[in-house]
Amino acid sequence: MSLLQPYFQQCASAAFSISFPSHSFYVSVSKRTFISCCSSQSQTALVDAPVDSKIAERDEIRLGLPSKGRMAADTLDLLKDCQLSVKQVNPRQYVAQIPQLSNLEVWFQRPKDIVRKLLSGDLDLGIVGLDTVSEYGQGNEDLIIVHDALDYGDCRLSLAIPKYGIFENINSLRELAEMPQWTVEKPLRVATGFTYLGPKFMKEHGLKHVIFSTADGALEAAPAMGIADAILDLVSSGTTLRENNLKEIEGGVVLESQAVLVASRKALIQRKGALDTTHEILERFEAHLRALGQFTVTANMRGGSAEEVAERVLTQPSLAGLQGPTVCPVFCKRDGKVTADYYAIVICVPKKALYKSVQQLRAIGGSGVLISPLTYIFDEETPRWRELLSKLGI
Repeated sequence: MSLLQPYFQQCASAAFSISFPSHSFYVSVSKRTFISCCSSQSQTALVDAPVDSKIAERDEIRLGLPSKGRMAADTLDLLKDCQLSVKQVNPRQYVAQIPQLSNLEVWFQRPKDIVRKLLSGDLDLGIVGLDTVSEYGQGNEDLIIVHDALDYGDCRLSLAIPKYGIFENINSLRELAEMPQWTVEKPLRVATGFTYLGPKFMKEHGLKHVIFSTADGALEAAPAMGIADAILDLVSSGTTLRENNLKEIEGGVVLESQAVLVASRKALIQRKGALDTTHEILERFEAHLRALGQFTVTANMRGGSAEEVAERVLTQPSLAGLQGPTVCPVFCKRDGKVTADYYAIVICVPKKALYKSVQQLRAIGGSGVLISPLTYIFDEETPRWRELLSKLGI
């Protein structure tokens, strides 16, 4: 399905007809947007202007980053942790560099504009929330998720209804759909900013009498003001919903979201150096994220051989490490001779099992235990890189 959203701001008044099997939606574009859903046996073709996704003629590889907010700060922190610090001469400028990645430009943009510009060919790579990719990318095959879990920006796109009134005993999407109040004349009114994912979700779950509206400001106030019956919005902790007497319902989560690395398929295939740059960024991300919460534990242990010490270590379930313990002799000079009475054990341990692992090492004769946090864990090759090559047909 082609993009609608880029044209909302360009049209003072326009209409688009969209069809799914047995459902049709009417989108009216003005200062306030409404999308209505009703049952229909006919199908109508999508009316929309074509999206120009031609790759622009340029040599630089462009990475789009969020320009403001928590997502922007967390993205810069991730890049810094991966030794890819962004150098911005002037904080008011929208263009920056990452010195470690030659021929790469960083462009600070609104998240939804990052997705749009990936599709238009003005950007090659971007970091945004999965919700933004799904809403503004609308399933376009030119968008490829390179890394789907950057470990920040966690939230969910969820349907919420009031705790009071006719909704007091409604606790699931099925119960909401079965309420007799919703008719063609009086549909369920949902306030949302997700005018693609919202109707798509309702159609997939059989809710036929629904109308969507978008409005500026906090959506949580819409039910109390009588503007909407429900809202469809991003939820993190749920505190704001509870403070406004709203509740999520079973089956009402449209999408689980977090920050992702997304790329243009055409750019990866056609732009010189884009695939190599993506490989380096992906490897750095994977190595850093895999090392989060992991510690290197080193201890000395007396033994007759490396095999004997390894067997003793492997009797403890918390001491297996990533692929098994590393055991090597510790040499010392005694009576003029070099001997190896002790062996050093090196293992990787997650933070939650750290103290338990130290106790187990001591119990089997370990001493001089040293602990240090891990910065990176590099695999032979990241599985996500193999998946990306497969998606590209390489």
